[in-house]
Formats: sequence, structure tokens, C-alpha cells
Amino acid sequence: MTLNWWGLGLQAINVLILIWLLSRVFWRPVAGAITRRQDAAQAMLDEGKTAQAKADAALAEVVETRAEIAAERDAILVKAKAAADKVAKATLKDAQTKAESLIAAAHTTIDSDRNTARKENATRAAELSVEIAARLLGRFNTTEVQATFLAKLVEAIADISASDRAALIASADGTEIVTATAPEGAERVEIEHAVKDALGGTPNVRLVTDPSLIAGLELRSGHFVLHNSWRADLENILKEVENAA
Repeated sequence: MTLNWWGLGLQAINVLILIWLLSRVFWRPVAGAITRRQDAAQAMLDEGKTAQAKADAALAEVVETRAEIAAERDAILVKAKAAADKVAKATLKDAQTKAESLIAAAHTTIDSDRNTARKENATRAAELSVEIAARLLGRFNTTEVQATFLAKLVEAIADISASDRAALIASADGTEIVTATAPEGAERVEIEHAVKDALGGTPNVRLVTDPSLIAGLELRSGHFVLHNSWRADLENILKEVENAA
């Protein structure tokens, strides 16, 4: 077998020309188009990444904003609850204070009413007792009792000061000897003499009857009273009972 070197050379030249033509006419435009497509795709990818980054940033901002809103809402709720609790406690305390004041006032009123009623009852009971005692003692207003009261009056006159005794003697209106019953005859004279002798002078005296004395003898002038009767004793007892109540 023999080789056709001229034919082989021409074929090689044809191949080289074909490769050159392909590279000039086909591969370069195709490569450029591919390159451009790659650049466009890369640009789209870069733009997508940028948009994704922006979206991620916006989402992060939204999440942060929502978190801040939630935190602010929780803080507002906490403050509102604290304020409501404070108002509720203050209202409850105020209501409790008012209730305690009302209860204390009610207790005070009740205690006052009880004390008043007790004092009134005690006073009324004492008054009834004194009234009963007065009626009973009135039955014992005998001559002996009257003599005893006269002796006590003389002792009481002896105990008063000299100035009071002098005022009684010099009284322009005179001095009254008050008796529970009107003495007669010798009893009257005895009373007048005993009082004058006790005063140590010659006073202007006159006898006056006052049945409310129950029994006893009292000395009265314009500015002086010497009590000496069962009524005065009962009044003193009544005062002591009222003061004790």
C-alpha cells in the first residue's frame, strides 16, 4: 500500500482551514454567547443574593420590631397591672379604713348609749330610792328626831367662821330657821333661843316651814345656807350615786 502524501497534505490543510473557520465563525460567537449568558446568570445570582440579603435584613428588622413591640406591650401590661393592683389595694385599704371607722363609731355610739342608759337607770333608781327613803323617813319625824337635828344645827353653827356668824347676825333681811313642820309653843321658843345663843348675838330670826326638808332644821339668809335635814342628806347621797355612775 502506498501513501498519497499530496492528498494527505491537502486533507491536513483542509482540516486546519476548517478548524480556523470554526474557531473564527462558530466557537468565538458561541463562547461569547456562553460567556455573556454566564455573566448574566451571575449578575442575576448576585442580584438575587442582594435581594435575599435585603429581604433577610428586612425580616430581621421586622422580627426585631415585633420583639420590641411585644416587649413594650409586656411592659405596658406589667405597668397597667401594677397600677391596677395599686389602685385596688388603695381602694381596699380606704374601704377597710372607712369600715373600721364606721365600726369604731358604732361601738363608740353603742358604748355611749349603754353608759348613758346605765347612768340614766342608775340615776332613776337612785331617785326612786331617795323618794322611797324620803317617804319612809317622813314617818319618823318625831320630837326626838327634831331635837337631834336642833343639836346638830347648834354644833354646825359653832363650827362656822366668825365672819360668817357675824354676817348672819347683821343680815338686813334677817335669818330664817327652816323647819319641816311648824313648831308650836315651847318647841318654837326652844328652837329660837338655841339658834340665837349659838350665833352669840341677837339676830333677827324667823321660823319658816318647808315640808320638803322631810325632817330637820336649816339656817338661811340672803347669802348663806346651813343645810341640816334629811332632804339635804338624801340629795348628797343622790349626787354621790350619780357621780359614781
